Amino acid sequence: MLELDAVQTLALGGLTLFLGYALCRAIPVLSRYNLPAPVIGGLVVALAVLAAHTQDTVLFTLDTSLQTPLMIAFFTTIGVNASVALLKISGRQVLLFLALASGFAVVQNLLGILVATGFGLHPLFGVLAGSTTLTGGPATGLAFAPLFEEAGVAGAESVALASAMAGIVCGGLVGGPVATMLIRRLRLRTPESSPDAAMVAAMATVDGDGDPAPDEAAREFGALKSIVVILVAMWLGSWVSAGISATGLTLPAYVGAMLVGALIRNIDDRTGWIGLPVRTTDLIGNICLALFLAVALMNLKLWELAGLATPLLVNLALQVLIVALFCGVVFRLMGRDYDAAVMGGGFVGFMLGTTANAMAVMRTLVERYGPAPRAFLVAPLVGAFFIDFTNALVITGFINFWH
Repeated sequence: MLELDAVQTLALGGLTLFLGYALCRAIPVLSRYNLPAPVIGGLVVALAVLAAHTQDTVLFTLDTSLQTPLMIAFFTTIGVNASVALLKISGRQVLLFLALASGFAVVQNLLGILVATGFGLHPLFGVLAGSTTLTGGPATGLAFAPLFEEAGVAGAESVALASAMAGIVCGGLVGGPVATMLIRRLRLRTPESSPDAAMVAAMATVDGDGDPAPDEAAREFGALKSIVVILVAMWLGSWVSAGISATGLTLPAYVGAMLVGALIRNIDDRTGWIGLPVRTTDLIGNICLALFLAVALMNLKLWELAGLATPLLVNLALQVLIVALFCGVVFRLMGRDYDAAVMGGGFVGFMLGTTANAMAVMRTLVERYGPAPRAFLVAPLVGAFFIDFTNALVITGFINFWH
């Protein structure tokens, strides 16, 4: 049996991460449905640990002390990139889409609670298998797992993994067909030009300001600014979280840092004192997320899922049905046009999985029917930035109600 310290555990997580990338390249179906490489690699290791467990063998012990800082760092970058100025871009549509997503997150949890109660499980099992892992994805599910464990949901990390993985697959499978049905049945007018230019323009508006690529020294300085701001936000955020916890409110560890990060971003937007680069901060966050997921999934005890497969499958089937039906509501409220239909497909993608799922669904649609610039502006803003804030509030509310 290997006894790994914190650095060795992180190194094994890195190797696991690259295993996931290799498998995604070698098995096309994995990349087709946007299954995250760290989840795939971590799941392979978790399955190996499960196989050893059945033989009463322990492969290794892990020191996961760096797992929480990596998780907090990722969510801090979400806060640092959550600029209120982004709401000025199609602001009314962004706010409406965010309201729909946040409201549906509540519906997901209520449905999950009904399923959990029907199977005689803790009501919070339904919240964990609801917006926590479907809207939030694997990162949010694993971040909140300790709180669900404290509240009485056994094997919360394993449940989070299973629910999030199944949701990602379903989101990739369902979003495109639902939007296509809307386009065909309602005979919506679709553009005839190539989607590429509109997609590039829309994403450029979100990701940057079109300035020429900086030189190496500027890139290094930009990266240093981002890293220091993230660390300062984590430092101050720990005080904020401690203050909130002192009131008796149960919150995940990252909330304080995410709030401080958002405050720094919006002060910087107004003053320009720091000049935070969005793309660099996003890159740092993605690296932290990948390593966090790899380490967390390596340490999962999949045998704890025994007996929970049926309620998870029933919940997922009902969640897929209700989000497909709700896509019609999204279509009507977002404008009843082609862009609204593409947004509906994206809505299914990230309400059952991740923003990457939503983007893949929408890309498939525009490759076939033409550009949908409004959809590519609104859906990524909500899915990549703002829904994490509102979903955290929704989850926290349910946990505190039943805790």
